[in-house]
Amino acid sequence: MNVAATTGDTEHEEHSGTRGAAAPPPRRGGRIARAVGVFGELLITAGLVLGLFVVYSLWWTNVVADREAGRQGEKVRDTWAQEAGPGALDTREGIGFLHVPAMGDGEVLVEKGTTSKILNDGVAGYYTDPVKATLPTSGKDGNFTLAAHRDGHGAKFHDIDKLDVGDPIVFETKDDWYVYKVYAVLPETSKYNVEVLGAVPEESGKKKAGKYITLTTCTPVYTSRYRYVVWGELDRVEKVDAQRTPPAELR
Repeated sequence: MNVAATTGDTEHEEHSGTRGAAAPPPRRGGRIARAVGVFGELLITAGLVLGLFVVYSLWWTNVVADREAGRQGEKVRDTWAQEAGPGALDTREGIGFLHVPAMGDGEVLVEKGTTSKILNDGVAGYYTDPVKATLPTSGKDGNFTLAAHRDGHGAKFHDIDKLDVGDPIVFETKDDWYVYKVYAVLPETSKYNVEVLGAVPEESGKKKAGKYITLTTCTPVYTSRYRYVVWGELDRVEKVDAQRTPPAELR
C-alpha cells in the first residue's frame, strides 16, 4: 500500500507539473510589429493633418480673402457712385482697382500698406515702408509700388510670371484710368532688395524720373524666399466717362 500510494503520488506530481508549466515568453517580433503599427498610424494622422493644413492655406484662405475683397470692393464702388464730381482720395477702404489682363480678367482692390493683415484680405497694397509709393493720383513723378500674395489669401499676383514686356497694367480710380505698359521683368531678387522700389527704379534700366508702376510678390510659388518684380511705365491717362467705359486694353 505504501508503494501504491507513493506511485500514485508520483504520477499526480508529474501530471500537476505538466499542467502548471509556465507559458513560453512572447515573441520579440510581436512587440516590433505593434510598434511599427503604432508608428504607421501616427504617420497617417500626421499626413491627414498636413493635408488639411495645405487645403486651408491654399484653398480656404483664398475663399475667405476673395469674399472679403469683394465686400470691400463693393463698398468702394458704392462710395464712388454716391459722390458727385471729382472725388477726394479716401484711403480707408481702398484707392482704386488694378486690372492686369495677362493675369486674368478679375480686378484687384488696392489699399494702403503691405502688412500681412492688409494683404490677407485678398487685395494689393501700396508701399508705405521702407520706400513710400508715389500715387498716380498725385500727378507727380515717382514709382507706384505694389505688393500682393502669390499663393493663399486670394493669390492676386499668382500669375505674375505671365506678364511680359509690352503687356498693359491698368489702374482704375473714381475719375481716371491710368494705363501702364510693362517694360522690364526681374524673375528673382532678394526680398531685402529695396532698390527695386526706388522712385527711379535703376535696376529696371531707368535713369530718369518718370511715372512708373512696380508689382512685387514672392517667388518661387508657395515660398517667400525671393521676390518677383515687374516694372511698367505710364503710357496715358483716360478720363472716366458716365458709363465707366474701360480703355481698349480691357475690352
